[in-house]
Amino acid sequence: MVKLRSLRFSISRSNSKINVGVSEQAVSNGCKGAGGGGGEIKWELRPGGMLVQKREDGGSLGEALIKVRVSTVSRWHDISIEATSTFGELKMVLALVTGLEPREQRLLYRGKEREDGDYLHMVGVKDMDKVLLLEDPAIKERKLRALAMARSQVIGNPCCTIKV
Repeated sequence: MVKLRSLRFSISRSNSKINVGVSEQAVSNGCKGAGGGGGEIKWELRPGGMLVQKREDGGSLGEALIKVRVSTVSRWHDISIEATSTFGELKMVLALVTGLEPREQRLLYRGKEREDGDYLHMVGVKDMDKVLLLEDPAIKERKLRALAMARSQVIGNPCCTIKV
């Protein structure tokens, strides 16, 4: 009967990626990591939650740029962004282009409003897909009320009555 040894892993977190390396004791016992020569395996956590071995050639999935066409009511914006980005990150880029803060934006893709934590590639956004950008109506109404209040205070009654 052959008894297999289990590898012991040490987990350390850095920059929101999980680095898992084979412990030194497992290497000294003769257990080698994948890749043959090295004793340490580098792992990365993909956006979908899958833990996979980190690629050495730099051809990571996250480096693939896609172009997303974002439509506002009156304009089109072509935005280049990584496929593994979130809708929240897309909102931050759009804030620079449109002047709307991310909390004021609503992004719709395929007829549904998407949450900030949803990943573009997990929802199905591909190169040259269209996303609709709308301003949040509640915030738009608050802005209009504040603007009307400011105008009424400035315009107000220019004459002052003084009672003696």
